Amino acid sequence: MEFSNKVVIVTGAAGAIGKEIARRIIEEGGKAFITDIAQDKLDAVVSELGPNAASLAADCSNAEQVKLVVQTCLKIFGQNIDVLINVAGVTGKGGKIEDITEETWDFVYAVNVKGTFFFIKEVIPVMKAQGHGSIVNFSSKSGKTGSALMTAYSSAKGAIITLTQALSYEVAKQNIRVNCVCPGITEATGVWDNVSADYVNNLKMPFEEIVKTFTAKVPMGRLAHIEDIVNVTCFLASDRAAYMTGQAINITGGREMH
Repeated sequence: MEFSNKVVIVTGAAGAIGKEIARRIIEEGGKAFITDIAQDKLDAVVSELGPNAASLAADCSNAEQVKLVVQTCLKIFGQNIDVLINVAGVTGKGGKIEDITEETWDFVYAVNVKGTFFFIKEVIPVMKAQGHGSIVNFSSKSGKTGSALMTAYSSAKGAIITLTQALSYEVAKQNIRVNCVCPGITEATGVWDNVSADYVNNLKMPFEEIVKTFTAKVPMGRLAHIEDIVNVTCFLASDRAAYMTGQAINITGGREMH
């Protein structure tokens, strides 16, 4: 019961990965406060996860809404927030850089980077006061090695890695750990749906050929499963990773090795 009596905030939890992370937290004894953009979807997830889950919808790029999420979590589950897992992210519309609009660029950075920053900003004072904490941010394989036709997303996810590193130095002496995960393409997720649709459109290839193209690049010969991401994320969030901070861990089947 690795998360026994621990309170965990999970962002982007109406999506496949965020929901399964919250489920694992609860299965291992924790309480999960989940957030995403749509309350009806969150209500469905809470109904599925049971009494140790609670939620509030918010736009993670809105500072006041993020503050309310953290305050509500504290009211419902007590005065500690032991773990923050920043899953919320968007790919935006991919394509050649000359075709990317300012609105797309700003949206991708607002959700991926500003949203992560806002949640960290609100949670860090709580973790400092309680004398411990663990933060896991979501970067991407594309944050390590940029992906063609995905410049906004790749650069935003690269920013998450350096944010993680800088913050880990800043708060290490307060017993707060900060790490991030860098998943490769993960099947059965909204990100994969959006990325594959963009590649079908931009490369004029059938979906089946897109899958083969991506899989051929992976030494282990398959795309990531959601469980692969959940396992590593929850490890980093837990005390099992007590001596790890500032790390960006690849979950890519060997495709990314740095």
